Formats: sequence, structure tokens, C-alpha cells
Amino acid sequence: MLTIAPIDLFHELQTSNEYCLIDVRSITERNEFNIGGMHIPLERILNEIHSIPKNKKVVLYCQKGIRSQIAIQRIQIKFGINNFINLEGGLEAWKRSIIH
Repeated sequence: MLTIAPIDLFHELQTSNEYCLIDVRSITERNEFNIGGMHIPLERILNEIHSIPKNKKVVLYCQKGIRSQIAIQRIQIKFGINNFINLEGGLEAWKRSIIH
């Protein structure tokens, strides 16, 4: 599974428009804090695969990186798509690396 460290994603987002972010957490969690992108909760990800851009690098994220990893695994199994990227450590790692 492809992963990206929070600091690397942060730098990529500053210089590139080729990334699509997808938050797979609940709406309550998203409203508390997010780093942007689309919101497709884990339980809906397989049904909404068609809405995910195909011309960008897609990074899924959640609180700790576990639910986004599960989402990627489900996508790989059902659709055979292997190019989604997991935010390593999720938003907890993002906050430690970027916000301090």
C-alpha cells in the first residue's frame, strides 16, 4: 500500500495541484478538524468510487490512518485499484508534524 508522510504531503500540497484528498471519517469528526478535500465516509467509499477523480493522486485520510487504510484495502479488493495513497498516521501525525 502506498503511503505518504504528513510533512511530505504538506509540501506537495504547497507546490502541486495533482492531489485529491478524501476524508473517510464521520461528519462530526470532519467538522472538528480537517485538511480539506472531499468527504466520503468509510461506509460509503465503495458506493461513491465513481466520484473520485481519476486524473489526480488520491490521498485518503482519517484520524490515525487506520480507517483510510481499510478504505484503500476495500477499494483494492473490490475494484483492483492500487494507486490510492494513505496518509501515514492520519491527522494525529499531521497535527504533530505540521501544527506542532
